[in-house]
Amino acid sequence: MNELAMTGRPPRKRALTLLWLLFAAAVALVFVAANTHLIYVAATSQPTCLAHVKHGQGDAARGQFSAAVSSCAPPTVPHSSATD
Repeated sequence: MNELAMTGRPPRKRALTLLWLLFAAAVALVFVAANTHLIYVAATSQPTCLAHVKHGQGDAARGQFSAAVSSCAPPTVPHSSATD
């Protein structure tokens, strides 16, 4: 028996289908790997606070811009209360 009678498809069409399936699998693998890496980096990175222009102290004319809201809170000093 020839391959056309066994599979119902010509050999070239079967090879082309296999090639498209391999391509789709490769694209899906790259997509999953990229998103996995993105989630890993987002979960493990801890950016530190850097010196920056404080809110409201920017001077656009000199190219200094400040963040709208800083994610770094200034260090708090515990203060003792006289009522304790």
